[in-house]
Amino acid sequence: MISPLRGRPLRARLALVTSAAVALVALGVLGAAYVVIRYELVRQLDLQLKQQASLISQQSRGGADSGVLYDQCAWRAAPACAQIVRADPAAPGQRGLTLPVTGATRRVAAGTLGAYYSDITHDGRPMRMLTTPLPGREGRALQVAARSDAVDQGVRQAGWYLGWVGGAGVLLAAALGYVVSRTSLRPVTRLTATAERIAATRDPAHRIELPPHQAGREDEITRLAASFNTMLGELEEAVAAQRRLVADASHELRTPLTALRTNAELLARAERLSPAQRERAAEALGRQMREVTGMVNDLIELARDEEPRPLVEQVRLDLLAERCAAVARGHWPGAVFTTDLAEATVPGVPARLARLLSNLLDNAAKFSPPGAVVEVRLARAGGTLDLTVRDHGPGISDEDLPHVFDRFYRSRQARALPGSGLGLAMARQIARAHGAELSAEQAHGGGACFRLRFPAPEG
Repeated sequence: MISPLRGRPLRARLALVTSAAVALVALGVLGAAYVVIRYELVRQLDLQLKQQASLISQQSRGGADSGVLYDQCAWRAAPACAQIVRADPAAPGQRGLTLPVTGATRRVAAGTLGAYYSDITHDGRPMRMLTTPLPGREGRALQVAARSDAVDQGVRQAGWYLGWVGGAGVLLAAALGYVVSRTSLRPVTRLTATAERIAATRDPAHRIELPPHQAGREDEITRLAASFNTMLGELEEAVAAQRRLVADASHELRTPLTALRTNAELLARAERLSPAQRERAAEALGRQMREVTGMVNDLIELARDEEPRPLVEQVRLDLLAERCAAVARGHWPGAVFTTDLAEATVPGVPARLARLLSNLLDNAAKFSPPGAVVEVRLARAGGTLDLTVRDHGPGISDEDLPHVFDRFYRSRQARALPGSGLGLAMARQIARAHGAELSAEQAHGGGACFRLRFPAPEG
């Protein structure tokens, strides 16, 4: 069976559910109030009959033994009707009684049944009757009755009033529920509209605008809107970064691809070239292919947001740094690499950490003059592990320092050197994926210093 609420807007469903809940509570309270009012009105009449029965018992001592005492049942005042009933139906005075006499009445007179109240009808009028033993008069029972139509009318009026109040309350609850749902879900409506607008325009620059009186709240809806705005900000930044990467990659690849095409066209007409020219063109083609391949591989590496968790292990950072320095000595024979490494272990992917250190060492050697020293140090500093790579080259200018980790950024002195401008960007990404922070600074005494800072492992 399909729910009647399915397919309705969330605002309407919330208003309906709220109204139904309030209606159930209101009906329960009004029903309880009706029962209490009816009970109190009947109890007041019963107390009145009990008081009159006690008064008649005192007045009837030494008087009539049985028969009708009052026969004005049409009166509204109590007691309108009163009579004494004997246990023996054949006893004198048991004929012509006004109020109905039953077997229960005879048992009360005989003392085998206690006093009780009953509802009767006399001459078409509703009445309330008390049947009680007559004190000091064995074998006799006293019946006292009064009209109860006033009580019934009061109960009916109370029911009508409570019904009107309940209906008005339910309508008011429905209106308030709709207003509350509309007000509470307004940020959700804005969120939906923003999401639909982003889907239509594919522009994540849109935001959910919250009124000033809602911006400072801490309720779930406002927090949802704030979280959605934060997500949109992250999405916008990611899209902008992706566009910048594509634009920068297109720009950087244009030159080597043009050179590749030129050299390929030269080699296509190899019969017109001398052997030396063919050799130079082939060497240039191979070098440019290696540059393009390296750049594409770097771009693929940069596209990875995190390290593969199954490959994470405990890595001896000092041994890894020593191996990377040894490899760098082979690649850069004109530089002198020195190491001062304290024993340290960090969690990470060995191949990725080796790539990070190799990029730092290659960058330091690239900017070092022949015979200059590249210093690699690993030490504990308070609650961190600091690995520094310091060169003695020209250093980093103040204008270049904020951009050294940007993709494809190359300073003026670096534009004449080989490279794509992706090495340091990749190094910082690998560092952040391992929970570390990579920074650059001017070294004291000249040169550049790159600092890789890991949180020190516990114990």
